[in-house]
This record gives sequence, structure tokens and C-alpha cells, in this order.
Amino acid sequence: MLTEILQRQAEAETWSAAQLLAWGLERFQSRLAVASSFGAEDVVLIDLAAGVRPDFRVFTLDTDFLFPETYALLEEVERRYGIRVERCRSKFTPEEQAAAHGPALWSRDPDLCCKLRKVEPLKQKLSTLEAWVTGIRRDQAPTRAHAKKLEWDNKFELVKLNPLVDWTWDEVWEYIRAHKVPYNPLHDRNYPSIGCTYCTRPVKLGEDPRAGRWSGFEKTECGLHPTG
Repeated sequence: MLTEILQRQAEAETWSAAQLLAWGLERFQSRLAVASSFGAEDVVLIDLAAGVRPDFRVFTLDTDFLFPETYALLEEVERRYGIRVERCRSKFTPEEQAAAHGPALWSRDPDLCCKLRKVEPLKQKLSTLEAWVTGIRRDQAPTRAHAKKLEWDNKFELVKLNPLVDWTWDEVWEYIRAHKVPYNPLHDRNYPSIGCTYCTRPVKLGEDPRAGRWSGFEKTECGLHPTG
């Protein structure tokens, strides 16, 4: 598989987002799934996938700490596209996590909180797949600047598709408006990047778009994507 991906990598850089999704859905069928946190990029991916075929899979990492607006959007997406979003949860309830690690773990050790509520559930989900689709873009952060449209994910050992990796933030929103794609209303309240309620705040004028994530910590990623 790795050899195949490396051979196709250069060609994939010439494909549009829809072409890459079409290739992935045809190549991997039900063994491919779209990862969605229901941010702007993710709803674009879902809309694009729906244009390719109706029976595509979507999963989300339900940390139990998402915004009410995110849960509402999830349900709206399910209704609009006729899909069932697969919810991946930590093996610990919030109460069990607090008992084991103390209350408000996110405020003391956000890396461990993300590991328990996001990274480990993701690892479990990806172990059942051959490929996953993400909404990362190169201009989101320096840690994502060298991402390819088609990659071998060394961390989770499967194929990774990043159809929007060369899109700009403006292009994402042009698509949303042109296709009337439902989106999280928090974006209209200065939340360009949306995660858990306890670790996400609106950004101020002039701040980096990801400044609202884990504010007060040097942390900029939850551990789902490589940082090098």
C-alpha cells in the first residue's frame, strides 16, 4: 500500500478535491471514512463527498465536551445528507476521567486530556479502516505547511487524504456560500477553529486563527496530525 501511495502522490497533487475524494471512495469503498469535527473545512468535505456517492462514511470524535452548536450541526448534517455520523468516544466518561486524573484535566494537562478523549478514540477507529479523509489545510499552521493531498500516515499506519490542503480560508467560505452548505454558527462569532468548550475561545482581531485553541498553553495541535 505504501508503495502505491508514494507512486500516486505527485499525480494526486494535480487532482481537485472532488477528484481525490472520488478516487479514494472508489479505491477504498467502505474502508474509507471522512473525519469531521464539523468545522468549515469538514462540512465542505461532506458536501463534496455527497456529490460523489451517497453511501460515504463520516465519523467524529465526540469528546463529550463539544459545543451545543456543534452537536446541533451534526444532526443537521445527518438530516441533509441522509447519513449517520459515527461517534467515537473515549473509554472514560467525563466523571471517570475526573476520578482518575482530577477535575478539569484540560486546564492542567491538555495533552493528556486530548490523548484520552481524542487521540486514543481516533486510533481505535482508524485501526478498522484503510484510509481516512481530513480537512487540514497548509495555511492553517506551520505544522501543516508540508502536508500532501495524498499521504501515508505513519502515525496511524493507513492512507490519508487531505483534499482541501491547498485551499485558502476564503475558498472554503466561497464554497460554503455558493453551495449553501450548513455550517457552525460559532464561525460567525470569531471562532475560526472549533474544538471543545473548555479549550476554545473566540480569536481577537489580528490574532492567529488557531490562537483560540488551548489559549495560555504552547499547545497548537491535539495530536491527530503530525507536527513535523
